[in-house]
Amino acid sequence: CTIFGSARTPEDHPDYLVAVELGKLLAQRGWMVITGAGDGIMKAGHEGAEREKSFGVAIRLPFETTANDVIAGDNKLIHFRYFFTRKLMFLSQAEAVVLCPGGFGTLDEAYETLTLIQTGKASMIPIVLLEGEPGYWDEWIRFTEDVLLKRGLISPEDLDFYHFAKTPEEAADHIEGFYRNYH
Repeated sequence: CTIFGSARTPEDHPDYLVAVELGKLLAQRGWMVITGAGDGIMKAGHEGAEREKSFGVAIRLPFETTANDVIAGDNKLIHFRYFFTRKLMFLSQAEAVVLCPGGFGTLDEAYETLTLIQTGKASMIPIVLLEGEPGYWDEWIRFTEDVLLKRGLISPEDLDFYHFAKTPEEAADHIEGFYRNYH
């Protein structure tokens, strides 16, 4: 399961804490957790899953040069030079995507995932929106419905590509329920 989210989220933030809990739940249920290997939400996912159940796909950036301390030095850590090859790895190996609040990078990953599924260029997988501090995904959903849908820029059925989960347990249950029904 891929977890996307901000590298800037502090360890005491509610979004960080739900990502830790989600990583833990996914690992307990037999899933590997793949993140961008940075700090913030990425570290939180690895922290919850622990090193054995974590996989990292890091990007070489001038201002973020090291992997988080959970995955650093692990043979399941791969470094990429370009974002597009890194995203390809994220999505080609993911059985599910969980989106936690984040900035441009997270939204880029969110829209890339949604676009690939919408256009049939990627397999249908569960996409889950999760947050610890309420409001982020409410705003995004409102924009998606009030601007994109109302202007006819997406179809009503496109809203079914994602699921907003209120808790890490609901997120993990949604992923497992998807595969119980899908397969």
